[in-house]
Amino acid sequence: MRLAPINRRVIKNLRKCLVISRYGVGVDNVDLQAATAKGIMVCNVPDYCLEDVSDHALALLLSCVRKTVSRDRRVRGGEWDIGATDPLHRLKGRTLGFLGFGNIARTLARKVHGLQLKLMAFDPYIALDAAEQRNVELVDFDTLLAEADFISVHAPLTTQTRHILNEEAFKKMKSTAIVVNTSRGGLIDQAALAKALQEGWINSAGIDVYETEPPKKDDPLLKLGNVVLTDHAAWYSEESQVELQTKAAAEVCRVLTGQTPLSCVNAAALAKALAATEAPQETPKEKTKEEKPEKEKEKGD
Repeated sequence: MRLAPINRRVIKNLRKCLVISRYGVGVDNVDLQAATAKGIMVCNVPDYCLEDVSDHALALLLSCVRKTVSRDRRVRGGEWDIGATDPLHRLKGRTLGFLGFGNIARTLARKVHGLQLKLMAFDPYIALDAAEQRNVELVDFDTLLAEADFISVHAPLTTQTRHILNEEAFKKMKSTAIVVNTSRGGLIDQAALAKALQEGWINSAGIDVYETEPPKKDDPLLKLGNVVLTDHAAWYSEESQVELQTKAAAEVCRVLTGQTPLSCVNAAALAKALAATEAPQETPKEKTKEEKPEKEKEKGD
């Protein structure tokens, strides 16, 4: 199961379902509350594309920093010696901020250390030492917005994080800021992003995920030159696809064979299932010569 919404209505009609294995990392298209209430375990594959998504985020960032896509278009259109009409700025010494510092962001942090960037992250759910071990400074949200030259988005999509990057947030960023999103489209208010790019509140953006996929033909992002767009492809490589398929199927197999899944995101359903398997089972008493069935006793009397 990848993109289809598994909502309350769908879950209500699942008669014998024990597990929903999400074909990917995010579980925002599954009604976790409804699944948990029905005792259905919901699993995901949180570690199959760490290298691929972090590679893609870095590629989008570098494309925006060096403006390779816009310059490609201009050179093909006959321009040359673009120089000061479209200024570029050195990467070294700039600040890369992570909005969310989970597995993918940590993989990206490892990859960019050689670029001599300062690293910071906003993530209220991680321990201080998890960031410090990677030379990443934990900061509050407003500090991230105000100080980061580049913001790479790696948060899960929840009711709390939907449109976390909105008009107010974009106005707090540097006018030279670059935003990269390889996580979930709903984390960014897309209309506000288009306005920020059009009016110069921020410099540019690299976007792989959208609020509506594929984007509508009249989406203003499609007409802007200071945004690099890809087709929700950050997760993809030939290797990651095989790994994803294998791991998603393996989670189903574990549940159906009475094993504990490796990545169950609704702990209450897992606890309920484990309690059911661990409960002592009554074994029928064996008949003894002294304990005859009632009918046999009656015959003997």
